[in-house]
Formats: sequence, structure tokens, C-alpha cells
Amino acid sequence: MANQEILETVQQVYKAFVQGDLPAVMDLTTHDVEFLPPPSAKIPWAHPWRGRKEVEQYLKTLGEALEFQDFGADEFIVGRDSVVVLGHERCRVRATGRVVDAKWAQIFDFREGLVCRHREYTDTAAWDAGF
Repeated sequence: MANQEILETVQQVYKAFVQGDLPAVMDLTTHDVEFLPPPSAKIPWAHPWRGRKEVEQYLKTLGEALEFQDFGADEFIVGRDSVVVLGHERCRVRATGRVVDAKWAQIFDFREGLVCRHREYTDTAAWDAGF
């Protein structure tokens, strides 16, 4: 897949995520997709999610747990079969009312034009404090 095509796919994922269009996000993933957030004992979604059904539940869990105040992709680094995205977010944790400001790096890996794995690296100390 060409670099421009995988970049556009990642941008479509973000657009659909921000709009809350989970079916559109799922359409851009393989059936055996993996989402791998950083581990944490305090964060309810901080464990591996495998397959479209689990990943859709992961995204729903984020929406239920967080009120996004700001979410942005600041830089895209495109490789042969992956895209690294550097970004930021500001969210209010609904359960505690605390606000979390965090920068993150997300890596999208591709197989046959679809996202097959998503890894995120973020400030887990900030998130733990939010919970």
C-alpha cells in the first residue's frame, strides 16, 4: 500500500473516532485487529483488545469514561506498513471529574490496506491520577 494511502486511512480513523462513527472505524480494520493501550491497574481500558467486537467495545468504553475536551493529531510519520502519530488530548474523567492532559504516540500497523494493530504510548501517571 502506498504511503499516502495509509496516511489517509489513519486520518479517516481519527475523523470517524471524533465523530463517534464506530462502524466507520471498524470498516478500516482487519477482523483480527489488536488495540494495545499501555497497561495500568487504574485505567479500565488498559489491557489488550483483540478482534473487531472487542475493539468496538474499547472505543465505547472510552466514550463512556471520558469527556473529550481536546483531541488532536499533531504529527504523522509514515513508514512502509505503519504510521506513527504524535498528538495530545485533554479529557475529563467522568467518574472522578478530574481533567487529564496528556501527549501520546500512536502506531497504526497495516495489512492489506487495513489497520491490523494499534499501539498507544502515553503519560500513564497522568491517567492514573485522573482515576
